Amino acid sequence: MLIVMKREASKEDADYVIKRVNSLGLTTHVSDQDGKTLIGLQGDLHGLPVQALSGLRGVERVQPLNRPFRLASREFKDSDTVLSIDDVAIGGATVVAMAGPCSVEGREPLLKTARAVKEVGASMLRGGAFKPRTSPYSWQGLAEEGLQILAEAREETGLLIVTEVMSPDQVPLVSEYADVLQLGTRNMQNYPLLHAVGESNMPVLLKRGMMSTIKEFLLSAEYILSHGNQNVLLCERGIRTFESYTRNTLDINAVPALKELSHLPVIVDPSHATGKASLVKAVSKAAVAAGADGLLIEVHADPDNAWSDGFQTLDIGQFGELMKEARLVAHAVGRSM
Repeated sequence: MLIVMKREASKEDADYVIKRVNSLGLTTHVSDQDGKTLIGLQGDLHGLPVQALSGLRGVERVQPLNRPFRLASREFKDSDTVLSIDDVAIGGATVVAMAGPCSVEGREPLLKTARAVKEVGASMLRGGAFKPRTSPYSWQGLAEEGLQILAEAREETGLLIVTEVMSPDQVPLVSEYADVLQLGTRNMQNYPLLHAVGESNMPVLLKRGMMSTIKEFLLSAEYILSHGNQNVLLCERGIRTFESYTRNTLDINAVPALKELSHLPVIVDPSHATGKASLVKAVSKAAVAAGADGLLIEVHADPDNAWSDGFQTLDIGQFGELMKEARLVAHAVGRSM
C-alpha cells in the first residue's frame, strides 16, 4: 500500500503520517516522486483502516499495491525511470551502449579498447576487475589493480565505468572507482549483497539469474529499492534452457514484459545471451526493436587472444558495424543511439 502526500504537504505532515502508520505495527519506505512524498507501507496490511489513513492531514490518497514487487512496479510509479549519471541518461529517448572486454587484462589493452568503443558511440566502458568463474582454475581478474586501470580509462576517455562487485565487503572498494555496480547472474539472489548495494545508493546493474523468473528478478530489484536506492538497471542476459547451440537463450519477451510491469530501465546483454560473436549483432538489433534502453556488449581489440570469453566477444570493427545498424533500428522505433 502506498500513501501519496499532497504536493504542498510539509515534512511535519509526512512525519505525523509515518508516526501513525508505525503505531499500527507497520514499517514505512519514504521516497520522492515529482515533488510529492510517497510513503510505502510494509508489514501485515490485513484489516488496515484505509479510510482513516486517507483522512490524515497532508494525505492526497491511499493507493493499494497488488504486485509483490511494490517499489519496482508500475503501480508505484507509472512513468519511466530515467537514471542520469553525469551526462548519460539511461531509460530515456537514447539507447545507451556499454562496451568493453570481459575482464581487465592490463593497462594498454583496456585503454586501446576504451578509445575505440568511445569513438564509435559507446557511453560506458564495461570490464571485470573481479571475475566470478565457473571453474576455480579460470582467470579471476586483477582486483583493485583492474579498478585503477578502469578509472584511468574513464579519466582519459570520459566513459562511465560499469564493473562487477561480488560480495558485500567489496562494495565500498568498487564504489570508489566505478560509476555503476554490476551484480552478475550468480548473485541475483545474494541477499546480503543486495542489501549492501541498496545501502550504498550507487547505481546498480542487476543481471537476471540464469534460471530465474521475471517475478524473482523484480523481487531481487525490490531488495535494492527497499533500502532507498532508486538507481537500478535491470539486465536481461539470457536464461538457461535445453538449447545447447547458444550459451543461453535470450528471453526477448522479458524486455517488453519488464517494461509493462516495472518503471525501471531495461538493459540487454547479447554477448552472454548468445555466447557467439556471430550472433551478437542480430540479437542486439532485436533487443533495440523490443524496447531495450541499453546494450551491454563484450568488445576486445583482439578477441582471439582475450583471457576470457573471447568466443562471444566482438572486435572493434564488428562493434562499429553493430552500432551503425542498431542506430537504424533505434531510429525506426523513434529513438536514437
